Amino acid sequence: MRWLLSLACLALLGLASALSFSGPRTLVVLEELADKDKYSLFWADLTSRGFSLDFASPKSESLSLFKHGERAYDHVLLLPPKSKGYGPALSPQLVLDFLNKDGNVMLALAGGQTVSAAVQSTLLELDIHLGPDKTSLVLDHFAHDANSASEAHDVVLVPRPQALKPGVRNFFAGDGVVAVPRAMGQLLANASPLLAPILRAPSTAYTHNPKDADAEAAAEDPFGIGSQLSLVTAFQARNSARFAVLGSAEMLQDKWFDTTVKNAASGEEEKTANREFAAQLTAWTFKEKGVLKVGRLRHWLSEDESAQHLGLNETAVGAAEHNPSIYRIKNKVAFEIEISEWDTDRLVPFHPESADALQLEFSMLSPFHRLTLAALPAVAGADSTIFATQFTTPDQHGIFNFRVNYKRPFLTTVDEKREVTVRHFAHDEWPRSWRISGAWPWVGGIGVTVAGWVGFVALWLYSAPVRGAQGEKKRN
Repeated sequence: MRWLLSLACLALLGLASALSFSGPRTLVVLEELADKDKYSLFWADLTSRGFSLDFASPKSESLSLFKHGERAYDHVLLLPPKSKGYGPALSPQLVLDFLNKDGNVMLALAGGQTVSAAVQSTLLELDIHLGPDKTSLVLDHFAHDANSASEAHDVVLVPRPQALKPGVRNFFAGDGVVAVPRAMGQLLANASPLLAPILRAPSTAYTHNPKDADAEAAAEDPFGIGSQLSLVTAFQARNSARFAVLGSAEMLQDKWFDTTVKNAASGEEEKTANREFAAQLTAWTFKEKGVLKVGRLRHWLSEDESAQHLGLNETAVGAAEHNPSIYRIKNKVAFEIEISEWDTDRLVPFHPESADALQLEFSMLSPFHRLTLAALPAVAGADSTIFATQFTTPDQHGIFNFRVNYKRPFLTTVDEKREVTVRHFAHDEWPRSWRISGAWPWVGGIGVTVAGWVGFVALWLYSAPVRGAQGEKKRN
């Protein structure tokens, strides 16, 4: 019995050591379980990376995202249903509640297939628009696969993204092309800092409704064209929960993994990179990549300041108090923060992009200081990077905050705040007047005045009055 118990413990430890930072529990919502075999390579990739997959139909009465008020799963993968929607267990409100509970969602769409009002409502909550046509798909008469879509032109070939933006970490870079068959394009709100396109449509692509009777008139005024259309979209909530929208669920099927396509524009043939791209997309969505973890955060009086104002010797300076609750104006303060990045299965030192910077704000109502944090030299074997800076507290008393607010696309948010009090000089902390050379004339003047007054009083007290002759006769 003891060895059976040991095996059970080892099995549980194996499940707990999933590569995702959030956990291994993954719900796959698939209406027709017979279609499961179409994605066998995709499921094999996920299970090999430590995910435990639980397949369920949206019609199942036992389907629920929560159990006893907590998440029943860490991740949810929603494949497009053939019916009108996912049912009451996956309503827009419940999906958003799942995001608010730090769950991650990947939603796959299918162009040419009717999108339910519930799915559209969910995406509108995230500022993602699918357009007025619920069955539209993306066409491209140039960048399409001539082998499988020589007439329909609905298998769009998109190069892997090489660079997204300066200073933005790119988790989806690579060589080759991604085949996106029968995709539904999305338009993103320009003002939302939480949205980022991962894969944009080619400049010659446009949306088309296959059920539209007047196809030529619809092509002249499409819902979206070119790079306006996002084929794969990333949304990261303020709590760092992730939501990915895949315009084509079919691109995850086995037939598009490592198959040969022919570009109609150039006539070149090459193998698709769908399998590698799907691994990158799920790694980001399910938090195997781009997760930042804050370790130690400290602030203290720097050494020269500690020795000058606290009267400490050199050995005591090294043991100065960390994270004190009160400082004085014009103190010299040191600050450091330790940050790690989760990379597939372990924590590694975090290094921002060359065009980016980690900053510290020392603020009351508004920042009095905004300083760039410099990375300290790496320590061998360390799994984190320490960023540090020094500054002088402003000549203003009040309640201040040390704040590191680092928000970048595709990286989880770092928002650390520590509150401290900044006081005035105490009455015995002001420098004495004789230490100020500019006050010496005034001090000397006071001394001369006092000495003159004392001399005058002494002369007045010890000087006898002069007696007159008439006074003496009267007395006689």
